[in-house]
Amino acid sequence: VQLQASGGGLVQAGGSLRLSCAASGRIYSSAVMGWFRQAPGKDREFVAAIRWGVGSTYYKDSVKGRFTISRDKAENMVYLQMDSLKPEDTSIYYCAKDTDWGKVVSAKADYQGQGTLVTVSS
Repeated sequence: VQLQASGGGLVQAGGSLRLSCAASGRIYSSAVMGWFRQAPGKDREFVAAIRWGVGSTYYKDSVKGRFTISRDKAENMVYLQMDSLKPEDTSIYYCAKDTDWGKVVSAKADYQGQGTLVTVSS
């Protein structure tokens, strides 16, 4: 499994970005896809997760109402729409995959791709 994140960049506080994750290979309905982030000097943390089959979602408290995770099953893509961005959202964002929901929401998924940098200026 290869996961390639893209869409990061520099944005002002209050702005929006949409991250994309392209996943290679077949993704089964039991898969859980997620987004993690890691700021300089900090541990990698969970941001959002989605069950590939049914589409149910779960978010870190600090991004609820601002971020939206979605997936396109036909294209094997996962997205993270980020609105009302804050300087504290500045991080490298990683796409992740596992079949264990618990591992994804604890930022310990078996498959994690290369990240994309999001910088939010104040």
